[in-house]
Amino acid sequence: MDTVRLCDIPLVCEAAERCEEADDLAHHWGLRRAGAGDEPLKLFLTGERLELRESGPGAPGPVFVDFVGGAAGHRRRFGGGRGQPIAKAVGLKKGRTPSVIDATAGLGRDAFVLASLGCAVRLVEQSAPVAALLEDGLRRARKDPATRPIAERMSLVQADAVEYLRNLPGHQCPDVVYLDPMYPPRRSRALVKKEMQLFHRLIGTDPNAQELLPAALECARKRVVVKRPDYAPPLADRSATLTFATKRNRFDVYIIPTMKG
Repeated sequence: MDTVRLCDIPLVCEAAERCEEADDLAHHWGLRRAGAGDEPLKLFLTGERLELRESGPGAPGPVFVDFVGGAAGHRRRFGGGRGQPIAKAVGLKKGRTPSVIDATAGLGRDAFVLASLGCAVRLVEQSAPVAALLEDGLRRARKDPATRPIAERMSLVQADAVEYLRNLPGHQCPDVVYLDPMYPPRRSRALVKKEMQLFHRLIGTDPNAQELLPAALECARKRVVVKRPDYAPPLADRSATLTFATKRNRFDVYIIPTMKG
């Protein structure tokens, strides 16, 4: 897949046996190959995985995509199945498994949950470094017997989400478009998780977030689902058809008129 733009995040190879692979990654994603220089943010290809790291005092630990273990593995085993709010929001029911485009894929966690419940999910991610992390996580998930069937239901596109949705041919439009645009964290004494601090530094807020909802509504066959922090206003100030709330977030659901589907 072609990159949207070249990226200044350098790629460092820590495993000598993977340096040729690192060269291929850099070419594919438009990344700059470099040594361990002074740049604050770098991608590192280790013997095990691709990681994003920040240098300097108080820097958080590495960010990487792990669909096999950690939080994703725990949620896959104990997350609540189709009774989860996200499953209800996308319309997962007995005998009904919608196709989904996650147009703001990020680290792919919600997409993986939906794929683990049977959905075919296309992940759209604009940032080349994040897309590279996602591809690496999917590659490792496809090697593990427990996650291979789930990862095989996931495909990755690196593109501007608004343009992608607007230009998608009708026969490729999904039942559901899922949106989770970056939103500034609420100011409080509680620190944002260090991993998310690093992710916000790399991505920032989505500059085209207000354009996402109209583009999604034109693309989706059945519904659009928008994940929002509980304190955030509706995306594009458009009231939802219905909402599913969690402890810290909510899923705003926009039902597409039946005549379109």
